Amino acid sequence: MNRKVLLIEPPYKNKYPPIGLMKLATYFKLCGDNVRFFKGSSKDIAAELLAEEFFALLNDRSLGRYFNDFMEYIKSGKGANLAAIPDFWNFQRENMLMDYREKLRLHDLPKFDIVAITTLFTFCWQDTIEVISEAKHFLAPSGRILVGGIAASLVPDEVYRETGVRPIIGLLDKPGMIDRDRPEIIDDMPLDYSILDEIDYEYPASNAYFAATTRGCIRHCSFCSVPTLEPEYKDFIGISAKLDYIDQHFGAKRDLFLMDNNVLASSKFDEIIDEIKACGFARHSRYTPPNEYDVAIRNLQENFNTRAYIKKIIKIYDSVAEKLEGQEAGEFYIYREKNFLLYPQTASAEAILRSDTYFREIYSRVIKPIKYRTRSIDFNQGIDARLINEHNMSRLAEINIHPLRIAFDHYEQRDIYINAVKTAARYGIKDLSDYLLYNFTDKPEELYYRLKINVELCEELDVDIYSFPMKYHPVSDPEYFRNRNYLGAHWNKKYIRAVQAVMNSTKGKIGRGLHFFEEAFGHNLDEFFEILYMPETFIVYRMKYRESLTREWHDKFYSLSGSKLEEAKSIIEGNVFTEKVLNRASCDEVRDLLKYYRIDRYVSER
Repeated sequence: MNRKVLLIEPPYKNKYPPIGLMKLATYFKLCGDNVRFFKGSSKDIAAELLAEEFFALLNDRSLGRYFNDFMEYIKSGKGANLAAIPDFWNFQRENMLMDYREKLRLHDLPKFDIVAITTLFTFCWQDTIEVISEAKHFLAPSGRILVGGIAASLVPDEVYRETGVRPIIGLLDKPGMIDRDRPEIIDDMPLDYSILDEIDYEYPASNAYFAATTRGCIRHCSFCSVPTLEPEYKDFIGISAKLDYIDQHFGAKRDLFLMDNNVLASSKFDEIIDEIKACGFARHSRYTPPNEYDVAIRNLQENFNTRAYIKKIIKIYDSVAEKLEGQEAGEFYIYREKNFLLYPQTASAEAILRSDTYFREIYSRVIKPIKYRTRSIDFNQGIDARLINEHNMSRLAEINIHPLRIAFDHYEQRDIYINAVKTAARYGIKDLSDYLLYNFTDKPEELYYRLKINVELCEELDVDIYSFPMKYHPVSDPEYFRNRNYLGAHWNKKYIRAVQAVMNSTKGKIGRGLHFFEEAFGHNLDEFFEILYMPETFIVYRMKYRESLTREWHDKFYSLSGSKLEEAKSIIEGNVFTEKVLNRASCDEVRDLLKYYRIDRYVSER
């Protein structure tokens, strides 16, 4: 078809790469289209595309080092380094650069036949909506905007109301959903990892295969979005062909992240485990990392995403240059300079391939290969404790699962959860993680008890359980999906903030160790609620203020009684401590207590 396709991920931070866009990249390239991928705001994307056009018009590769300065000037009008470019400025070039800045202001941008935008969480709403709204400026006259992903599927009407774009809901799991005459099912396609090398953003979990062996879930939990995103349960999806494709095109990945929402519900669970093992993820499995230079050269030879692999090779050159010293470092730089191989904007595939023999010898000498690394598999969405039995746990023990994630969303299901953990321990699975839903219909004490159960199980079974309290957020509710302000019936703003403050201190997780847990959340339920009411600064800097300000606050808090204590608690639970709020207190005792909540933790550090 030879269309120009622009794939965009908005500028939010995320751990995992955009799986949907990676599948679309594979699909559009199969159609013969020219695909670009960007992560960022519309303004950043526009500035980079316009800077590319401007640089091409200059037709002077010696100016490659100033590409980012050109881009910054087009975006903001600032370009301090431009004045220092030897023999750069003349009337014609100055007018050209100003013209491109004007193009950005007037939205006179490079055009694409298709602009596809992914969405993630609804609390990234503003960044996402701005990108979708601005996407029309990249469209050719007959072009199409495609919007999909989690947020778009959960609140499609709100996306349409704010942008005028009707999003695709759920999965691209039927033929013809993008092009009516195409038979491919996009959701079944392998991922195109090459697009990740087109951008500077580094995803923490990029060295992994991402797949699903099932879709959907047999449960319909009221707090869960899976029934909307994946309404139909599919109990087996093969992954081996997709992993083979990735190995051949992009090199083997270390880990396997499976995005199944309820794999234990599958009637073909044994087949799933057999395939996982056959793909190289049996227990104690290891792998040899691919040579990233070989992968890049091979793809350049095959003319596969030349733009991405030119950028990748330049990064590899830079990493090698950091390891060279003295004369060799100078010679390497001069060689790159003469062949315009210092910057991706000036490099060409031909020059890189022509330099292969010279560079390969240096690379193989200074970059030591890694012999092997341990692999792991992660059912990232967790497994259903209610479905765990001796057989399926024995099968899970046959693969290199790390960690085993089990949801512990409801305290009433503690017996089921405890049995699941004990079953895992019997089969030698001792690295576990669980999600603890809170701020839903639960009470704060139930979060405390669930955390304590995990700590006690660690001691009893000699296992490691990392607990991740997950705050409930009604992602489809028009009142709350744009923010994180929802409060469950038994929660308040101060309780929520206190739990988050503790979690910040523990870096987001609670692991093994009774002493550690009791220091963080209290020795008993009374101490837990005391922490919930404690000023945030004293929670974060518990040890620093324990014998001074925290003790003073403690004495004043417990000296109140009756209506005064209820008034103080009511104000504290609102978690707003302005002078105006303090002045509304009915007596000096309450006002004196509330002053401790105005101690700013950042001020206290100075």
